[in-house]
Amino acid sequence: MDALTGFAGWIPFAELPSADVPRDPGVYVVVRPSDAPPVFLDVSPAGHWKGKDPTVPVAELERRWVAGERVVYIGKAGAGRRGLRKRLDEYRRYGAGERVGHSGGRRIWQLADHGDLLVAWCETADDDAAPTESSMLAAFAAQHGRLPFANMRR
Repeated sequence: MDALTGFAGWIPFAELPSADVPRDPGVYVVVRPSDAPPVFLDVSPAGHWKGKDPTVPVAELERRWVAGERVVYIGKAGAGRRGLRKRLDEYRRYGAGERVGHSGGRRIWQLADHGDLLVAWCETADDDAAPTESSMLAAFAAQHGRLPFANMRR
C-alpha cells in the first residue's frame, strides 16, 4: 500500500510498551516485512475473549492472503481512553494470549512470523479516525479486489 506517508512507529508489537505511542485518536497499520509466502499456525496464540477461540482454519487464512502486499491490517482508535496507545496495547496483549477485547485483526496472530510484524500509526482528529480508516480500506480494496488479510469488514 503506497499511502503510508506520515505514519510513525514501524516497530514490532513487543516494543509497544516502551514506545512513545500517542494517546490521541488515529489510524494504524500492521505490516509484514517479508515477501516470502506465509506459514500459518494451526492454533492461534491469541486470547480467548468472551470464551471464543480466535483460531481460524488454515484453509481460510490461505484464501484470505493478499499475495504481494505487506499491509496485513488497517485499524483505528478513537479519542479518550481508546486512543492509539490504549488500542495498540490491547491488540498486543490480545496477541500475547491475554483475554483482552481486540479480536479485530485476529488473523495476524496465526502468521508463524507474527513476532516480526511491524505496527505504525498516524494521528488524526477524532472525527477523522473512522473516515480515514474507511478510505484506506477502500483504497486497498480498489487496488487488490479485497480487504487486507486480517480485516474482516469495512
